[in-house]
Amino acid sequence: MTTAKARREEIYQLATTAGLTSVDELAQRFQVTASTIRRDLALLNDQGKLARTYGGALAIGTHPEASLRQRLGEAYEEKQAIARWSAAQVQPGESILLDGGSTVGAVAHALRGHTNLTVTTPALNTVQELADSPGIQVDCLGGRFRSVSQTFVGPLAEAALERVTFDRVFLGADAVTADDGICEADQAQTRLKELMARRGTTVYVLADSSKLGQRPFHAWVRLPLPWTLVTDEAADPRQIDLFRNAGIHVQTVPLEDRLADNLAVEQAS
Repeated sequence: MTTAKARREEIYQLATTAGLTSVDELAQRFQVTASTIRRDLALLNDQGKLARTYGGALAIGTHPEASLRQRLGEAYEEKQAIARWSAAQVQPGESILLDGGSTVGAVAHALRGHTNLTVTTPALNTVQELADSPGIQVDCLGGRFRSVSQTFVGPLAEAALERVTFDRVFLGADAVTADDGICEADQAQTRLKELMARRGTTVYVLADSSKLGQRPFHAWVRLPLPWTLVTDEAADPRQIDLFRNAGIHVQTVPLEDRLADNLAVEQAS
């Protein structure tokens, strides 16, 4: 009899070759119940090995979802530049929402030292970053914990959002396109991001240039206009044009050395 661990490994191997596998097909193949397969898939999803899609089917990405720890070292300078610009938009007295992810986590770090702010977040790294900031009240969205992204998702987090609104919402993204919006590895993430966007007066999507136009997974967030894409200056001009032609505002930010040069020029003039 196949062990649960061996079954999940075979499911993962099947998915990476077949691409799209239904719960019923897997249950029949392994001679187990559909609920057992759903638990297997949920565990694989939390491990970042697959991505959900609509209709009861599971689309498994050939590119496993990277963990938050893995993402911290990717495009580091670009993410820091995006975070500095984003934090500079926040004004005293505002209530803001910070999504999960390494780039939005960098915004939390950049906000340390700010005063008279309320920050709501589903992200454990943001809670830890701002926990000892005396001028910032931190409200955490509870729910089911996704270890790979270090965020809370699901009905409890969604219900909490219905009772609050925000001056600014900062969303992270695994990838983003001009036509389909934010790409994520998990439908629970996309659902929560959609609700976040609806509760904000001003909405920003933070994505370094390597994420523009990419489609690593099969779960999407369609955002109502207006919203602002914040990316770095290395972004492909053709991608920038696609976003702007779609009615999306685009803010490109320089890296730290270029930013310092610009400030020096402004001071000299």
